[in-house]
Amino acid sequence: MASAAARRLDALFFDTGVVYRALTLAALEYGVPPEDALRLAGLAAQLDIRVTPPSRQDGRFYDVWLEGRDVTEEIRSAAVDRAVSVVAAHPAVRRALLDVQRRIGRSGRVVMTGRDIGTVVMPDADLKIWLDASPEERARRRQRDLARQGIHRSVEEIMEELARRDRLDAERPVAPMAPARDAVVIVTDGRTVDEVVDEIVRLAEGKRARG
Repeated sequence: MASAAARRLDALFFDTGVVYRALTLAALEYGVPPEDALRLAGLAAQLDIRVTPPSRQDGRFYDVWLEGRDVTEEIRSAAVDRAVSVVAAHPAVRRALLDVQRRIGRSGRVVMTGRDIGTVVMPDADLKIWLDASPEERARRRQRDLARQGIHRSVEEIMEELARRDRLDAERPVAPMAPARDAVVIVTDGRTVDEVVDEIVRLAEGKRARG
C-alpha cells in the first residue's frame, strides 16, 4: 500500500523496518546475540546499510544492501523475523539508526513505513496514517507474501509470531508501537489495496492543497 501510494504521489518509498532487519541479519551472521544491546549498537555504527530503488522486477519494492551485498530477500527470513523485535527494542540500537531514517525522511516527498514513524522518527510529518487490521487478516497477508518468496508457513504460526512482535513492540520502554495522537486510523479488513491507497492519496493531496 505504501509503495503504491508513493508511486502515485511521486514520492520515495522507504520502509524503515528494513534497516533493523539488515542489522538483525548482520548480528545473526556475526554471532551477536539479539539481547546484547551494546554490541548491537556498535555493529550498527559500523555497518554500511543502504536502501535503493528496485533493480529487479521480482516483486520487491526496493533493494536493501548490507556491506555492498543485496540482502533484500535474506532480511525476510524466519530467523530474522524471530529476532528483529528484540534487536529493535534496544534504546541504543534505535538511537544508532535514527539519524539515517530522519535524513531520508527529510530528503523530499517520502512515504515512510514503520512502527514509530509518527511518534518518534518523524513527529513533524505532514500526514500520519495508522493502518490497522485483525490478527487473522494480517497473518493471511503475511502468508501470501512469504509464499511468493517460496516460503510456506501456517497461518497459526504466523499469527503467534505477529502477536509476539506486537507485544514486544508495544511494551518496549523506548519508542513503543502506538498511533500518534494526530494520526488518521484506517482499518483495512475487507478492503482492497486500491481502496486503501485511494484514501491515502486523497488525504495526502488534501494536505498538499491546504499547504
